[in-house]
Amino acid sequence: MDSTRVTEHPTSHERRQPSAARPTAPADPRGALLRTPEPPAQGSTGLPAQGRPAEAPAPPGTPGAPASDGQGPTGSPTPSGTLAAATGTPAASGTPAGSQGPPAPSGGHGPTDAPAGSGSEHSQPSVAEPDPDPHRPRPAPETIPAQSGAEAAAVQSGNERRTGQGPAPGTPMPMRRDGDRLRFVGAATRRIARGIDLDEIVMGLCRATVPTFSDAILVYLRDPLPVGDERPTGPVVLRLRRTDRIPEDRDTEGFLLPALQPEPDLGITAELCTVRPGGALNEVLRGVRPVFADAPAARAALPELIGEDLTVPGGQRAILAPLRGRRRVIGAALFLRRPDRPAFETDDLLVAAQLATHSALGIDKAVLYGREAYIADELQRTMLPETLPRPTGVRLASRYLPAAETARVGGDWYDAIPLPGSRVALVVGDVMGHSMTSAAIMGQLRTTAQTLAGLDLPPQEVLHHLDEQAQRLGTDRMATCLYAVYDPVAHRITIANAGHPPPVLLHLGGRAEVLRVPPGAPIGVGGVDFEAVELDAPAGATLLLYTDGLVESRLRDVWTGIEQLREKLAATAQLTGADHPPPLEALCDEVLDMLGPGDRDDDIALLAARFDGIAPSDVAFWHLDPEDAAPGRARRLARKALSRWGLEELTDSLELLVSEVVTNAVRYTSRPVTLRLLRTDVLRCEVGDDVPQLPRLRQARATDEGGRGLYLVNKLARRWGATRLSTGKVVWFELNHG
Repeated sequence: MDSTRVTEHPTSHERRQPSAARPTAPADPRGALLRTPEPPAQGSTGLPAQGRPAEAPAPPGTPGAPASDGQGPTGSPTPSGTLAAATGTPAASGTPAGSQGPPAPSGGHGPTDAPAGSGSEHSQPSVAEPDPDPHRPRPAPETIPAQSGAEAAAVQSGNERRTGQGPAPGTPMPMRRDGDRLRFVGAATRRIARGIDLDEIVMGLCRATVPTFSDAILVYLRDPLPVGDERPTGPVVLRLRRTDRIPEDRDTEGFLLPALQPEPDLGITAELCTVRPGGALNEVLRGVRPVFADAPAARAALPELIGEDLTVPGGQRAILAPLRGRRRVIGAALFLRRPDRPAFETDDLLVAAQLATHSALGIDKAVLYGREAYIADELQRTMLPETLPRPTGVRLASRYLPAAETARVGGDWYDAIPLPGSRVALVVGDVMGHSMTSAAIMGQLRTTAQTLAGLDLPPQEVLHHLDEQAQRLGTDRMATCLYAVYDPVAHRITIANAGHPPPVLLHLGGRAEVLRVPPGAPIGVGGVDFEAVELDAPAGATLLLYTDGLVESRLRDVWTGIEQLREKLAATAQLTGADHPPPLEALCDEVLDMLGPGDRDDDIALLAARFDGIAPSDVAFWHLDPEDAAPGRARRLARKALSRWGLEELTDSLELLVSEVVTNAVRYTSRPVTLRLLRTDVLRCEVGDDVPQLPRLRQARATDEGGRGLYLVNKLARRWGATRLSTGKVVWFELNHG
């Protein structure tokens, strides 16, 4: 069938009649929706021709009154007239065959034009009930097309046009007219188009076709599905994605559907099918057009697709429709009808083509959408920290929520960066917008902040360099940022702000306060100075850093949201008592619960830090002069500290490692060396000097007298490292203790 026919007859369901029963009508350029009434054959018992409009019809039941004018509401020939011409039975009860009575009115609304009585959408009552208002339109469900009164009367009479048999009780009515097919295809494509992901689209195809169009359906898709312009390598493999069918025990208006004879067992269908190049299935898929199962190409292709153990109903009771996407065939759909239902017609191939085309294009777009969502998720995941560090003296928890499911990436970020001296830098920022561009800029600014933090720069200097970096990225690259450094030994926190909402500090007693931090200008403005403030960070307190998406929306301004956040934190702290701070994870969840249905206008980044601190009794600190006796003095001081803490079992290891690290420090420095021991869950030793060069681990040769100090540190310590400072460097290592 050429493309012109496909366009003009998108949903034609008119059954083809034998040439002896119905002569061929001349082609109508207006399409299949305009049908010319066909005169009955000579000597047949068909319905009389339409009468003159000037004469009034006789009442029903009057001798000589016509049963129908042979025209339904749409002007197409009624199935009753065709059925009478083909079978030789009277056209209507009470009217002699071939009798002439007063003609029907021009409107064509005779007694048989009245709509059928109410009943199941898949069944018709045996006797038609007159409608008091035959001209009133009746609503029809989207899945089962409505029928005209003449068609309903023909079905109610118990005869089917091709077989002369009535449909089984509870069986969905077959689509008989072009309008039925139009309504069905429209409803089915709308249902398929509702799906967004792959499973929703495939399920929409199955639910739209079963049981209205077919009794069972099998949907095969390529495995893996190609994305966009990708050219898959290797053989084409089809995987059974979904099956659907009418249940055997389905009850419809008190009637049980009869079992299939024989019924295809979808449970034994082959799940995987490899399409052989040059095989029958490959030729059918390349042809794109749906074909009946009894076609020569389909007879050879079906065993390759569904396996040798599964047989489909014979004749035109199965349609194999390739699913072609934008560039290639991506699968196939097999529509099946049971032997007790009318077989598919030629026009049903057009319906199958429409369903296959819409489904394939929807699947193609769903695969592209899934790839974009995957890329967005991966981008956002790599932009944000995968896990938070566990620095000494502080516990951390975080949350991130995108603005919407369709906008999975944004410009909000948070970070926690360990610093020398057991300190930690807490960062939260927000780039303008929530797009891929914003996420890319956020990633560059976050990387810059991590690099600057490794240099141990003051918070205000970090913001100054971030501002310069934003200006280099573009003139309209704006962002807000808050950078804080927490010192667990001094129990102090230093904060610098660049146009970001102020943090909230929740004290141990349950009091929540908004910290007074200079607001500053956003990053990217240029030519502004940033100011840092130093505040107390008592043990047991919780600092909450957040972005404006948490406190600002169309329903409230930012300061109203900050006040609500403060009240929420105070109310949550009251639940655990004055002496016990709320758990961090539960606290983050409670904070997010303050968001209402209309409060999600922007991304949300949340970082909570619980300050545990390090007690002064767990800290030992000394200054060592850069002399040859410094390593010996360092060993004696370390031995005394371990004895005071009850960690004598670490004495040998600590003395050896401290001696090696201090020896390397005093060899090159000209100023006093610092030595600090910290007792937490591990024993940490830090040695600082004013030489910026970092030591490197190397393998000493057998003839070398030195170069084995860091090798011993690497072997005996739990972990170790070296960090460059603005005034030098710090070399540290950790030892486990019981």
